[in-house]
Amino acid sequence: MPLERLYLDHAATTPLHPAALEAVQAGFGMWANPSSPHNQGRAARAALELARVRIAGALGWDGAVIFTSGASEALALAITHCVQPLVAVSAVEHDAVLRHADGIDRIAVNAMGRVDVDAVARGGLVAVQQVNSETGVTQPLRRIGIAVHEAGGLLLADCAQGAGKVGLPDADLAVIAAHKFGGPVGIGALLVRDLKMLRPGGGQERGYRAGTENLPGVLGMAAALEAGNIWMESASRLRLLLEQGITEAGGEVVAGGGERIATIGSYRMPGVSSAVQLIRFDGEGIAVSAGSACSSGSLRPSHVLKAMGMDDKAASEVIRVSIGRETSEADVRRFIAVWREIAAARTMT
Repeated sequence: MPLERLYLDHAATTPLHPAALEAVQAGFGMWANPSSPHNQGRAARAALELARVRIAGALGWDGAVIFTSGASEALALAITHCVQPLVAVSAVEHDAVLRHADGIDRIAVNAMGRVDVDAVARGGLVAVQQVNSETGVTQPLRRIGIAVHEAGGLLLADCAQGAGKVGLPDADLAVIAAHKFGGPVGIGALLVRDLKMLRPGGGQERGYRAGTENLPGVLGMAAALEAGNIWMESASRLRLLLEQGITEAGGEVVAGGGERIATIGSYRMPGVSSAVQLIRFDGEGIAVSAGSACSSGSLRPSHVLKAMGMDDKAASEVIRVSIGRETSEADVRRFIAVWREIAAARTMT
């Protein structure tokens, strides 16, 4: 019999929550354009605006919510339309930020992947992520926000990996992506503390974004957020079990002594390349990744691991394992067993 597939790549995208699927299906029944003035259009607009309120409430956000196609578009919108220019980004930001940061100061991180709070104090727009998509390292955004604000700047936080799992930081602009917390793909949002921070640039979303709103996606995102994150309690226990098994088998936990979200971890198997590991795990029916999903197909060393001081060889031996709401203890133990087999084969070559 073929192996039952085990999915441990939830940081890339996680399965659609049943409540979100139901909401999306209901949304497809409301097929009218929310910008149309007729009865059907007004009904769609009402559902869209109610979902906007629901999403803000579920996130505990008291500012504006601008719907986008996902985190990448939301980040681009924030950076290119902010009234303050981008002046600095952390060295471990997602490529969706870095592609807008040529010639911009890079804020260094330590071996645990955390930025120096004293280095972020400057006027202008400063981008520092909430959770790193490769290592799970969390940044001290409360202190970072205070430092940026005291210097007269604004803080942009990429919250794609944290939203729906942990609370939002006190940022001026924040970004979320529904498919990271059980919502549908192709929908996200830019959260803005005050719309005066942005220059208008479109015909929809109060004039800040162009394009017909994705009502089914918005409804699915709202439902996924309202489903809650109580499963994060079990994620912490599973990550502890996972890392105990990996270290006992001679593996290394990246940033193991630092502050990290429970759902994401990076692990090094010395002497075995990440490419070989991915093939072996996939052959055993287990889906994991090397780095973020957007860059795992690249042969370049991870810029995140390099920024943390890891050399090219060590960085090339790291994979990412990410836990979702469906992950069980049996899943983790199955992964550990395969890790041990791969590690043991290494010692015999």
